Amino acid sequence: MIRFRDRGARGRHAGGMIDSFHTFSFGDYVDPRQMGFRSLRVLNEDRLVPSAGFPAHDHRDMEILTYVLEGELEHRDSLGNVARIRAGDVQLMTAGTGITHSEMNAGTESRAHFLQIWIIPDRLGLPSAYRQQSFPPRAQRNRWIAIAAPDGGDGVLALHQDACVFLARLDEGRRLRRDIAAGRGLWLQVVRGLVALDGTEMREGDGAAVEAQPAVEIIADTEVELLLLDLA
Repeated sequence: MIRFRDRGARGRHAGGMIDSFHTFSFGDYVDPRQMGFRSLRVLNEDRLVPSAGFPAHDHRDMEILTYVLEGELEHRDSLGNVARIRAGDVQLMTAGTGITHSEMNAGTESRAHFLQIWIIPDRLGLPSAYRQQSFPPRAQRNRWIAIAAPDGGDGVLALHQDACVFLARLDEGRRLRRDIAAGRGLWLQVVRGLVALDGTEMREGDGAAVEAQPAVEIIADTEVELLLLDLA
C-alpha cells in the first residue's frame, strides 16, 4: 500500500528571509492527519537567503538530521560545537536532555537549501551530542547509500532509533528496487527530478509512505536524487 503526499499539499511558511515547506505538522502548520509516519515526525524543506536562518533555540528528546542540498550553513550549539555544513554534508544532533543551537546561512551571495528531518528516539533522556559527515554525490550513483543507522560505523551516522536513512542519485532511465521487511515501512522523498514509484509519477517535493507490500520499484524519468527512510 502506498500513500502519496503531494508537494502542493504541504504546509508552508514563506517570508522575505525564510521559505519552508512542511510535509508534516510543524510550527503554525497543524494538520491532525499529517503528524508524521512511524518514528519520522518532521520533514521540512527550507531555503534561506544570505545571512538568514534560525537563531539560537532549544530542542530535547529528538534525533535531528540536516542534509544540505545547496549553499552552506553555520552551526553553533550549547555543547561548544561550531561547524560549517556544506552541500552534501549531513548533520545529526541528538537533542536528548536538551541542546540550544542555531543554523544560519553562511553564504554572502547564495541561498542555502536543505532538508530537516526529525526522528523520535527510542528512549528519552539521551546525552546530547553532535555529529557530521560528508556524502559525496559520486558515492550515491545508482544505488542506495546509508547515511544514518542504529549501529552507525564506516562513515554512517549512529541513530538512536530502529531506522535507517538512505540517499541515492539515479541517472535517467535507471531502475532501483527496495525490498521491505515484514512489519516495516518506507518513506520516500523526491529531492530532485522526476520518478515513477510503482508506476505513479512523483516530482521534487513529493513524498510517499509504503507499507504492507514486499518491495517497491523506482524508475528515474530524469536525473533524480532521493531520500529514503526505512522505519520499524
